[in-house]
Amino acid sequence: MGGKITIIGSGAWGTAMAKVLAEKEKEVVLWCLEEAAAAEINTQHRNTRFLPGVELPPHLRGVTDVVKAAEGAEFLILASPSLYLLDTVKKILPVHSIREGETAIAVITKGFLPSPKGPRLILETLEDYLPGFYRQSLVYIAGPSHAEEVARGKITGLIAASENPKNSIRFRDLLRSGRLLVFSSFDVRGVQVAAAAKNVIAIAFGMLDALKTAPPESAHPLGTMFGDGTESLLLAAGLNEIQTLGRAMGATHPETFTSISGVGDLDVTCRSVFGRNRRFGREIIEKNILKPFSCLDELLARIGEIGYLPEGVAAAKYVKILSEKHKLKMPISLGLYHILNRETEPDEFLKEFLHDLA
Repeated sequence: MGGKITIIGSGAWGTAMAKVLAEKEKEVVLWCLEEAAAAEINTQHRNTRFLPGVELPPHLRGVTDVVKAAEGAEFLILASPSLYLLDTVKKILPVHSIREGETAIAVITKGFLPSPKGPRLILETLEDYLPGFYRQSLVYIAGPSHAEEVARGKITGLIAASENPKNSIRFRDLLRSGRLLVFSSFDVRGVQVAAAAKNVIAIAFGMLDALKTAPPESAHPLGTMFGDGTESLLLAAGLNEIQTLGRAMGATHPETFTSISGVGDLDVTCRSVFGRNRRFGREIIEKNILKPFSCLDELLARIGEIGYLPEGVAAAKYVKILSEKHKLKMPISLGLYHILNRETEPDEFLKEFLHDLA
């Protein structure tokens, strides 16, 4: 496996993945949307906007031409945010090595994608646009991971899920190192649902955590009722919702939700200080960050004003639609949707949620 590897998307996770692969003496190209980001990677060997404090291998190349970046790649990993993923993929469809199915493609983006038929999983959506070679051959990579830790060599576990066992193993072997443990799975749908829906739960978790840890002078009366056990209660109930949605959307292995791609990913997303969705939930309480937005759609349209991208915002909208489509009871996810849509206040939601559990 000495061929070219391309990462599409120079955010924190894409950059961390590129660093890990470049450290294995691979030829790695990292596509950047902005010229300044590519120039910084090539001259200073850093990506200070998305991965500050991390030095990148000197032979890792940043480029801004997405077609040239993808052309001739043996492996291509899509890391663009879900809001922009499909538009990015459409740009690389003319690439010869993709038209001929010569490039193995994996996705590390988390979320759902919109379609005329409603929200869909990422891989099934991409299969409608990519050449037929890629049907049931794409690989989805997820697990309890944060770019900031992976880039610093912290031991991390990932799942490489595909309906094509050979491709799952190829990406498993490509990524695996002494500190990055990668396991294969055939439950492509279950792993994708877990990766997307956990971000919704993490926003709710962040709100609860902010109320729980508020200083006495600004503490909300409800916060005095919350402790570590309350957070575990929310996490466990959230996992049940994720599993409920996963089964409805075709998950094939129950253990997906009790493994690292399910409970593992949910736990780290809710509890880690690196979690953007947890941070967003906390800032809903601490900074009233939703105040400038009248509804969820306006929040999505102006999401750049937040300064970072909490993927759970879009996922909350799509999970609501999916839960209604499949007639599922998902009170945490639905409650968070109502908060983001400015229909209810966080303390009202949490009070009602805990009351319903009693």
